[in-house]
Amino acid sequence: MMTSPSLLNTAVLKCHPRTYSQATHGIQAHVCWRGAGELAITYVLTGDIRRLRIPSLRPARSADRLWEHTCFEAFVGLAGKSEYCEFNFSPSGEWAVYAFRRYRESAPLVGKDWAPETTVRSDEKSLELDAMVRLDYLPLIQPRASLRLALSAVIEENSGMISYWALEHPVGKPDFHHPDSFALELQPSDLKGGQAQGLAPTINPRRDETSGE
Repeated sequence: MMTSPSLLNTAVLKCHPRTYSQATHGIQAHVCWRGAGELAITYVLTGDIRRLRIPSLRPARSADRLWEHTCFEAFVGLAGKSEYCEFNFSPSGEWAVYAFRRYRESAPLVGKDWAPETTVRSDEKSLELDAMVRLDYLPLIQPRASLRLALSAVIEENSGMISYWALEHPVGKPDFHHPDSFALELQPSDLKGGQAQGLAPTINPRRDETSGE
């Protein structure tokens, strides 16, 4: 993993009840701050990797429709705000970033070089993908603000069967954009003078204010 385990917080992704994977035993996501505005995520998939359709390594570049095959995803928004960004990380090294004003309403993505840094490792029993994104390059995200996160994955088997994994699933078909999918809150570390103080964030389940739970 890219960061010391002592600085990581771990979340478990759940398979959507309408989909199934015989080859995937489980998926975890580890999240931490690496510095001012840098969010690091490591996805760890365990299972029979030989039975999964993993995209071949390609030059790192932006590409669309990565979610049609094995792909890891992160949706990042500000606590209490409707805006959010979507990140797609393919094991091929390809990536995508999208911005939204609110649920599935696209917004222009402007700013600096927002390409994430990714690294992939795999063997017969596990597949790991490290991703580091610069949130301070994205106009919709304020690095010092509390974040709401939806972490997910699309896993394709050699047979063509696809399963959908997320922290939480809304009722009905898989929908990673749904507000219920933003199940984690990430509090900012104490950043002073561009240096990170106390890198370990706190991750808490998002409470549904409408239901009072």
